[in-house]
Amino acid sequence: MDSKEASGTVRKPGPKPLQSSSVRTQYLILYNFVSMILWLVVLGRVVLLVPMVGFGRVYQGAGNFTKWTQTMALLEVVHSAVGIVRAPIGTTLMQVSSRLLLVWGIVNNFPFVARSAGYSSMLFAWGLTEVVRYGFFVFTLSGYSPGIISWLRYNTFLILYPLGASSETWLVYKAIPAAKKFRQEFAWALQLILFIYIPGFYILFTHMLKQRRKIMRGKQMEKNQ
Repeated sequence: MDSKEASGTVRKPGPKPLQSSSVRTQYLILYNFVSMILWLVVLGRVVLLVPMVGFGRVYQGAGNFTKWTQTMALLEVVHSAVGIVRAPIGTTLMQVSSRLLLVWGIVNNFPFVARSAGYSSMLFAWGLTEVVRYGFFVFTLSGYSPGIISWLRYNTFLILYPLGASSETWLVYKAIPAAKKFRQEFAWALQLILFIYIPGFYILFTHMLKQRRKIMRGKQMEKNQ
């Protein structure tokens, strides 16, 4: 009998490396890794540009890159729709479409709104959120679960989601007068979107809270065993 077993102290097994070599798993690891790097670039540009050139010129240095990085997230809607991932398609579509509205419908058409601090705070919240989220998926899909990554994944959103949502609504609000000059219906649509943001934020935020409670409960049970 092993001496550790005889003494009654059995070492818990550590994290297991990737066992699955399926095309699906490898694709998701690659997708999440590339997405993490892209958002790290966005985050890095914002952090560097704000102290160097101020809020008013962040769009020039990060706007187009952010626009196409976010557009790539349409693949996540496809992933959910065809069953590659188990994420609810409703919440996925809601989050992706709201961000596409910001980068294409608002900032792309009315770039003056990006001169406000709200644009930079939005990109900071998006960037940090996505670096943590995609990094978390890269690790878990590879068979690892570092405690710090899990903690960041299920705790940073408590600050970053409200920061991102408030920044987004501010940009929509700032764009309404210009949208009215462009087309009255566009302005009405943006006003409607502002009202939708309240239940939309509630749905997404409570969805994350439920996930957090589930994960925290599971970790607590592991500690008690």
